[in-house]
Amino acid sequence: MAKHKYIETPEKMWELFEAYRKDVKSNHRIIYEFVGRDGNEVQKKLERPLTMEGFKNYCYDRIGVIEQYFENRDERYTDYVGICSRIKETIRQDQIEGGMVGQYNPSITQRLNGLADKKEVKDTTEPRIFNIDE
Repeated sequence: MAKHKYIETPEKMWELFEAYRKDVKSNHRIIYEFVGRDGNEVQKKLERPLTMEGFKNYCYDRIGVIEQYFENRDERYTDYVGICSRIKETIRQDQIEGGMVGQYNPSITQRLNGLADKKEVKDTTEPRIFNIDE
C-alpha cells in the first residue's frame, strides 16, 4: 500500500516554501551591541538567510519529514522535481546575493554554495641529485 504524501501537490509545496520565506524574513535575529563612550546598549536587527535546513525544520514542525521529496525516492516524487529545484535555487540566490552585499558572512556563503576561490598550484621543480664523495 502506497504511503500518503504529506504535500499533495507541487503547488502546495511552493505555498509551504513561501510561508517559510515570509516567516524567516519577518522574524529578525537580534544582537545587542554596546556603543559610544558610555557603552549604551543598542539592539540591532539582522535579517535571517534562507537555508535548506531551515525549510526542512519548518516543514517538519508542521507536516513531517520532507527529505523524500528532494531525493525523489523510488521516483515517487517526480512531479516535485521542478519545484524542489526552484526552492533550492531560491535559497541559494538569497545566500549568494546576501553574501555579495555583505548582509551575510561572505566566507560562509561561499562555502555553503561551493563558491570558494580555488587556485591550483603545480610544482614544476625537478629533483636535484648531489654527488657526495666519501
